[in-house]
Amino acid sequence: MRRPMRPPVRKEDEHRINEKIRGVQEVRLVGENVEQGVVPFVKALEIAKAQNLDLVEIVPNSAPPVCRIVDYSKFKYEQKKKQKELKAKQVKTVIKEIRFGPQTDDHDYEFKLKHAENFLKENSKVKAYVHFVGRQIVFKEQGFKLLERFTEALSDLGKPEAPPKLEGKRLNVIIAPKPKK
Repeated sequence: MRRPMRPPVRKEDEHRINEKIRGVQEVRLVGENVEQGVVPFVKALEIAKAQNLDLVEIVPNSAPPVCRIVDYSKFKYEQKKKQKELKAKQVKTVIKEIRFGPQTDDHDYEFKLKHAENFLKENSKVKAYVHFVGRQIVFKEQGFKLLERFTEALSDLGKPEAPPKLEGKRLNVIIAPKPKK
């Protein structure tokens, strides 16, 4: 037996406009070329239609709800533009990972330390971890010493967010860059 197809789900507009505003006697009117204040809903709708604009409910939870007289398509465009600007201004945190073994050689350590310095200079966080394979977990003290030495060497560029922590077979520490003065 086949199930009937559902109609496609439409994303409803986040604002109610014109006649879709229901159950309201009065609204607080704001906008350009409008006398601002509390007016009956019917009068607000008439004012909007007289100007060939839409009555848009901005703050539905207040008493009375706040409505603006504006061209709705232009209003939506402005909202999207603002969202895009805010998204562009957000700072994206990048975490770079550096892996060690419990018996990492000095040359490898120095090589990875230089990479970590470059990452911190680029303002990225560094997640350094010691991965224990098989029975290497008995050398966890060496792992703690290695990460302690690592954080000490990077202390002028960054500081650890928390002390090294053992999670399963990994000993982790996250080093955040120091703010630039």
